[in-house]
Amino acid sequence: MFKPQQRDRDDRAETDDSQRAVFAAGAPVDAADEPVILAFPAAGEARVGEAGGRDAGAGEARTAAPRPSLRDAIENWCHRVELAPDLAADIGSRKWLRGLATMLGLSGAALALLPGFSAVEAAATMPLGAAQQDEFRSQSIAPLALGADTGRHMGATPLVSPLTGVPERPTVQLTSTLGRGDTLPRLLERAGLGSADVAQVTQLVGGIVPAGDMASGTQFDITLGRRPAEGAARALDSLTFRARFDLDVSVERGPGGLMAVRHPIRVDETPLRIRGTVGSSLYRSARNAGAPVGAIQSYLRAVDKYLSLDGDLRSGDEFDMILAYKRSAKGEREVGDLLYAGVARGGKPKLQLMRWGDGGGNAGGKEGEMFPASSIGQPRAVPIGQPVASTRITSPYGGRRHPILGYVRFHAGIDFGSPYGAPIYAVADGVVTFAGRHGGHGNYVRLQHGGGLGTGYGHMSRIAVRNGTRVRAGQVIGYVGSTGLSTGPHLHFEAYRGGRTINPAGIAVIQRPQIDGRERDAFKARLNRLLGVTPGAALGSIEPAASDPVDAEREIDKLGR
Repeated sequence: MFKPQQRDRDDRAETDDSQRAVFAAGAPVDAADEPVILAFPAAGEARVGEAGGRDAGAGEARTAAPRPSLRDAIENWCHRVELAPDLAADIGSRKWLRGLATMLGLSGAALALLPGFSAVEAAATMPLGAAQQDEFRSQSIAPLALGADTGRHMGATPLVSPLTGVPERPTVQLTSTLGRGDTLPRLLERAGLGSADVAQVTQLVGGIVPAGDMASGTQFDITLGRRPAEGAARALDSLTFRARFDLDVSVERGPGGLMAVRHPIRVDETPLRIRGTVGSSLYRSARNAGAPVGAIQSYLRAVDKYLSLDGDLRSGDEFDMILAYKRSAKGEREVGDLLYAGVARGGKPKLQLMRWGDGGGNAGGKEGEMFPASSIGQPRAVPIGQPVASTRITSPYGGRRHPILGYVRFHAGIDFGSPYGAPIYAVADGVVTFAGRHGGHGNYVRLQHGGGLGTGYGHMSRIAVRNGTRVRAGQVIGYVGSTGLSTGPHLHFEAYRGGRTINPAGIAVIQRPQIDGRERDAFKARLNRLLGVTPGAALGSIEPAASDPVDAEREIDKLGR
């Protein structure tokens, strides 16, 4: 319903005043001249009907209003009083304080009803022995897909009824996989071989492939024959597995018993050569050319030691990488290490690096370091590395006011700001000539490099090398500290030449060649052989020879198609 507006109340008041004035004068009032006022009461108010004159006989018709319920009273109060106002407006007002009180009250109620953090009783953990772990593995599903793991069998339930008799299969063919941490005898036992066959097969295979050389995941194709007697284990008819990339081994039963047979696999070791243009990104160009990710990373690490990947390489330059590569007559392929890394500009070589070392040139194996072909037999200057990971210089080389002594003093090194305990690296190969306490330098290490150059490292928290130790470039020799005359953790780095300090910025060390004259000819001969490889020649298939065996397809392999 509608409430009367303010204007209606004013008009009504004026009418009442005029009526009272007429009654006071004693003049009669005509009912037709009395204004009719309609008031629409709101919900909960008394309804009053007014019609006709206000004489003593007619009076006013009034209706008694119902008393509101407790729920209506609470709702009306909540409607009038805003308990949850916006606390971002009218900060400090009564309404804002009321909202703050509401929030604090609800928060207190939530904290009061919060569940406790008391300890909950649970079963204590117990260490499992080898037998229990094997039992758990025997009940899992994953090992069953690889020929099981322990060979244990679950006990039969009452739902299992034994058969009175069943014919036995004459042969059983299965594939068993050597798991991680597994051994060949355990694998054979799981396959169902008897103890005599297990011992004989282990001896025969061990004479060809040492037990430690068999990689996990090697699959064994096993064929079991008839049982020699009822209740005995089946006899082994044949066993075949891949011993190496170039060798298959089979154990077969002949007239004289079990014997091991070697089956060599023809392997081609032509290196894989990949060439292309650097373009906007060397990494993307090499990937588009088909180079593996690992080979690209090795190539970038090798080239970065001699050329700046950002400043020295141009988009028109050509990259050249040669990888050790193997192809077997069965179709398998194996990518080895990076053998050659080169950069050419305008058709002429700008950088040529070849791996050379104690490996004897075996493709795919670790063969030592990458050496530049242009510096064979000649010493070369190599820029020093960074002594700490941080490049923030807090004090350069030259005169300065000493932070502790307070007067101007020549600073014979460069201070690198670095956190306490950060590793400190040798900037080049050298020999430790001093390691210990050294006056204001605190814990101090001094290295002697080639060409009469020496470097010093001061204020260490801990020294990681000893006097007389030979270190390599990048080896950790200590850790950043604040020993000696120091106001905070940092590295004081010095350089010496002929016993006198020099500015460490931009110095280089003379690196003597590690390939002597006797190896020089062999190095160049192998480099010429690698450069004679045609790009992509190793990606072709090997034509099978007449002597290559043809493996028959197994029935179990047909299920995967």
